[in-house]
Amino acid sequence: YAQDWYVVDSTRGITANKYLNTNLGNAEATLPQGNFTSVGATSVGISSGTWLNSTGSYYQMWMWRANGGTTAANSVGGTASVTQVDPSGGFSIVTYTGFSGASGSSTVGHGLSVAPAMVIHKSRTRSSGWWTQVPNLLTNAGYFLDLSGTGAQTDLNSYGTMNVPTTSVFTINGVDGVGGESANYVAYCFANIEGYCKVGSYVGNANDDGTFVYTGFRPAMVIMKERDSADDWVLYDDQRGGYNLSQSGNTALYPNDNYAQDNYFTIDILSNGFKLRTSSATINAGSANYIYISFAQNPFQYATAR
Repeated sequence: YAQDWYVVDSTRGITANKYLNTNLGNAEATLPQGNFTSVGATSVGISSGTWLNSTGSYYQMWMWRANGGTTAANSVGGTASVTQVDPSGGFSIVTYTGFSGASGSSTVGHGLSVAPAMVIHKSRTRSSGWWTQVPNLLTNAGYFLDLSGTGAQTDLNSYGTMNVPTTSVFTINGVDGVGGESANYVAYCFANIEGYCKVGSYVGNANDDGTFVYTGFRPAMVIMKERDSADDWVLYDDQRGGYNLSQSGNTALYPNDNYAQDNYFTIDILSNGFKLRTSSATINAGSANYIYISFAQNPFQYATAR
């Protein structure tokens, strides 16, 4: 069914029901029905409220392990932050307050010991884009994609000099949604972790026998976006719909919009990556460049043998 996307995390407060919508630019708000009632090591409790638990509706939830809600002050860089870090998964949640105005730059500590390959920024207190930095795969570190929109990569360098993240900090500039206007921000940082998380790129071939993309593990989830043209973000996982082409294909969801799932575009999820099974320009235009982020079920060192 068509419904907005909801992002909650244990830094901002899951049971406090503080949410953001990836398909909207709105500021942080509170779920009015108190939908999240508890959070544990392996589960969350959901209330009977109709926002996230309507009778007869189907829902999907993706969860990343952080640090059990335990945060730490981080004074590395020019702007202080609060971090919650899962080193094994290469994932951190970072909250910080931006500088005044709409130009300039600063650095923010992310808490990881490796450089993030993708950083997703969002203003909590102002309407803004979900500005996504993929510094080694876009034109340069000052180019961003907006997770809440369909636009091609956008040059935001005029708002302040941006640098590639290091093993300790990422850069912010004056963009509303990255670091300006004295707003409160959250950033989600993802590093490449062998056997678990891969941020990468591929080139389309406009063929139903599409490009094979090697990740080094069996993806449980893949999100992709064309870099240079206006089109949707597309998300696949191994829990919904069919399974690979012989079973009508994996169904797609769109983080930038509230569409219901569909199978207009499809991929095969394989033991070591994924293969495009459509000629659609959304995910496989000829000679077009795409970025993606993919995840295995668990970080490799914690995977359960079967």
